[in-house]
Amino acid sequence: MNVSDFTYLALFVAVLVAVTAPLGRWLAAVLRGEPPIWLRWLIPVERGLYRLAGIRPDEEMSWRHYTGAILVFNLLGGVLIFVLQLFQAKLPLNPQNFSAVPLGIAVNTAVSFLTNTNWQAYSGESSLSYLTQMAGLGVQNFLSAATGLAVMAALARGLSRKSAHSIGNFWADLVRPTVYLLVPLSFGFAVVLVAQGVVMSFNPYVHAVTLAGTDQLIPLGPAASQIAIKQLGTNGGGFFGLNSAHPFENPTPLSNFLQALALLALPAACVYAYGLLAGARRHAWVIYGVMLAFFLGALGLSLWSEYSSPGSAALALEGKEVRFGITPSVLWANATTVASNGSVNAMHSSLSPLGGGIALFNILLGEIIFGGIGSGLYGMVMMILLAVFLAGLMVGRTPEYLGKKIEAFEIRLAAIAVLLPCAAVLFGCAISFATEAGRSAVGNAGPHALTEIVYAWASMANNNGSAFGSLTATGDWYTWGGSVVMLLGRFGVIIPVLAIAGSLAAKKTVPPSSGTFPTDGPLFAVLLGGVIIIVAALTYFPALTLGPVLEHLLLAAGRSF
Repeated sequence: MNVSDFTYLALFVAVLVAVTAPLGRWLAAVLRGEPPIWLRWLIPVERGLYRLAGIRPDEEMSWRHYTGAILVFNLLGGVLIFVLQLFQAKLPLNPQNFSAVPLGIAVNTAVSFLTNTNWQAYSGESSLSYLTQMAGLGVQNFLSAATGLAVMAALARGLSRKSAHSIGNFWADLVRPTVYLLVPLSFGFAVVLVAQGVVMSFNPYVHAVTLAGTDQLIPLGPAASQIAIKQLGTNGGGFFGLNSAHPFENPTPLSNFLQALALLALPAACVYAYGLLAGARRHAWVIYGVMLAFFLGALGLSLWSEYSSPGSAALALEGKEVRFGITPSVLWANATTVASNGSVNAMHSSLSPLGGGIALFNILLGEIIFGGIGSGLYGMVMMILLAVFLAGLMVGRTPEYLGKKIEAFEIRLAAIAVLLPCAAVLFGCAISFATEAGRSAVGNAGPHALTEIVYAWASMANNNGSAFGSLTATGDWYTWGGSVVMLLGRFGVIIPVLAIAGSLAAKKTVPPSSGTFPTDGPLFAVLLGGVIIIVAALTYFPALTLGPVLEHLLLAAGRSF
């Protein structure tokens, strides 16, 4: 690494920290129903949507009603994506005359986008029409991101309200961040991306002749609009199969920097917004500090592995985008795996063994280090509940969190939310190793093959969506089994979170006392970090040891896979 690399990283972190509070204030105001003054011209749009759908935004919902609305709405969104894929051959905006998507891939893609996973078992430029990409995948990128923000807002209300029987209105929580945050930000970002050279066209693909005299088909499409929300909404599904390694999605070093920043900007802002909504700003900064420390630690280890680990010279440029170099590729790999985004600008399978292992570990932590937009924050709160429970055990009293007693009901639900994705990963891996369909999909041998399979199931179960880069995931086992796992990873967490929100909203606030464990200091930060590491280490230590760690040791002995 040289001075320019360190400058690049320092600038990235500095800009990320600088935008956290302004974006967080913007988000919190929107979720309170108080849009910024420069966006109040959109109020008629919001009200028009309510009238069109017959919604009363001031009508409060219980947690069960709120959960039901989320499940029905997301199911209908998935059905729309599924239908568009099956009938795209008969629908407009299909200049390449693509046929219907195979049934298993269509189901997997629909589930992937409704769960904010954006796992791609397809290649967009060779199988999906412009209409499917826009009206299906692009629209769902907004709605799945807004769903995560709605759940975060409901949880914050559960903590801030006293003796209440409601946690807000899902429809208002869905519409407001979409209208006042996601659409304006995405529109502005798309304009910047078009200026950088990201393609935005409705023309048919172009036939060209290369210098070698061979024919080449150059794909086009309305990509910039989808790329903007793909990054800002922590979706990750690329318009083209190569995702952000494709020059039409990510053409310049500046577009690469801005897109990498967009991966973390709103997830980081969610932490500050949560502090404002829950009335615990200092506590939010503690959470932010823990997340940033994990991210910087993972980034530092990854960079060391790529530049200094045994055998790194042989792997220095393999799998990295030469337009950007090693440092931006490693930065993106860590940002996308902590942010539950899933977009890639380099192939993670071609990282050094420890570099790929750290990207995997980021996902296995549960996508709570910034994580998905909204979902990373409420996932972290589940870890916080476990941490305050342990603190309560140590002092021999009922644990408290932000003035609410945390009792057996909340701890059981928090444990389910934390452990259900873990179970999905382990069962998926076990069946993959036990069946020919699971084993035959790997593209490498030895410990690298183990890492490939673990990465795939971790990515799907934790709604990340990135792939290690060498696994063939179009077989029935990975498409149908992956669909089930993505649903469990999304709604198996959302339902317990909303149940906890409803339970906490109904409780009275307990004033702090001498036995209250403070959650806004460095001791709590250390405890929380320890709980996160222990949960991940106890669950995945054997897989990490037999996969990336073993491959690192074998690489030092001169063996590669």
